[in-house]
Amino acid sequence: MTNSKLKALILGRSGQLAQALIATKPAHIACISLGHREINLAVIGEIESAIAAHRADIIINTAAYTQVDKAESEPTEAYKLNELAVANIAKAARNSNARLLHISTDYVFDGKQGTAYTTGDTPNPVNLYGASKLAGEQALRKNMPLGSTIVRTSSVYSQYGTNFVKTMLSLMSEKPEVRVISDQFSSPTYAEELARFLWIVAEQDSPLPLYHWCDSGKTSWYEFAVKIQELALKYGKLSKAIPIIPVSSQEYGAAALRPPFSQLDTGDSQPLLQSRPWQENLESVIKQL
Repeated sequence: MTNSKLKALILGRSGQLAQALIATKPAHIACISLGHREINLAVIGEIESAIAAHRADIIINTAAYTQVDKAESEPTEAYKLNELAVANIAKAARNSNARLLHISTDYVFDGKQGTAYTTGDTPNPVNLYGASKLAGEQALRKNMPLGSTIVRTSSVYSQYGTNFVKTMLSLMSEKPEVRVISDQFSSPTYAEELARFLWIVAEQDSPLPLYHWCDSGKTSWYEFAVKIQELALKYGKLSKAIPIIPVSSQEYGAAALRPPFSQLDTGDSQPLLQSRPWQENLESVIKQL
């Protein structure tokens, strides 16, 4: 779809992906982002009004409850945003004849198969966050089987918002050492590359109903932290190195279980945009911080 008049409505405003979408928006696309202060996703009529007011052709839903550990003790809040709001957005998009792009997660998988998950693999979440995101996918498919696309991603980081990279840099500048989980593997995802992919999907005449997108390569949180420190020292973002201690998930003791291996297979996505290695994207982010 080469449409000079394409208008996009981004749901979610303060998150790093929403900010990355604004930063990477193609010049010929008009877009507006609305956060929870501007729109109540519990009310279908409000969503329909926003679509009409901005004459949106496509909705990109980045709004989500993403606090994995906290979700275990706040299931109602997690499902409200990750399932019920998605159902409302899907109904509003369908009623308004707008297309919908929805973001989901690698945490819909249990991490037991040991090879990168394809779009054809069966989800089986091991924590409440993953279960709520899978419920959102199912709600979207039920309410808008046509004209919608789900993009699953993993471990998003960027120069925006709150994420693992910025948290590590903060801890490394303040603490004598950091402990990082070494037995969970996935593919980090640079938010701006994900955003570029989403804009490409938005302009497709017949996109697939489901894509996986992440940086190329896989790593553990521990290896990711080691690389963060290496690049931060290289670019003067840290003044000295500190010990990074690898620990097991059991030793770390987080409230929510995580899949031990949740790398996503992006084969279906590569014809649209080639993934760059996570090390290269991480270097781009570190230089900007």
